[in-house]
Amino acid sequence: MNEKTYNILFVCTGNSARSIMAEGLMNVMGGGRFRAFSAGSAPVGEIHLQTLKLLRGLNIPTDGLRSKGWNEFAAPGAPDLDFVFTLCDQAAGEVCPVWPGQPLSAHWGVEDPAAAPGSERQFRNAMIILTRRIELFLSLPLAAIDNLSLQNKLDEIGKQGATNDD
Repeated sequence: MNEKTYNILFVCTGNSARSIMAEGLMNVMGGGRFRAFSAGSAPVGEIHLQTLKLLRGLNIPTDGLRSKGWNEFAAPGAPDLDFVFTLCDQAAGEVCPVWPGQPLSAHWGVEDPAAAPGSERQFRNAMIILTRRIELFLSLPLAAIDNLSLQNKLDEIGKQGATNDD
């Protein structure tokens, strides 16, 4: 029996660190059941070098990763999204485009590692939080849970390893 492949969009403002990390992690950890993307409300246009270093150090492919705007995922021909997760408070508070597919959404706020220049520790901490939340998400019985219960679980996951700015 073929299982559904779920499309997930991770959103931050700059799309240079957290959302890129989450995209890479989910595409590896999801084992083909999930196809992850990332975008920003105001993308900076490049991936933070520390993000690339960390992903490569974990043997997570970085080919094809790029900083891009969220309008790309609201345009005609964009993949239907099943889930949208905001990873920063600023993006969570902005008016988002209308996403194709009527996805469930949740705020999984993570402190911005790029805001602490030169801090490898901040990048590692963000990666640890994102990894744990993705592990919890992947453990959910998506096909056997109703949307209201699933929404509650997604919101609970967003509180795991919460930082001070969440």
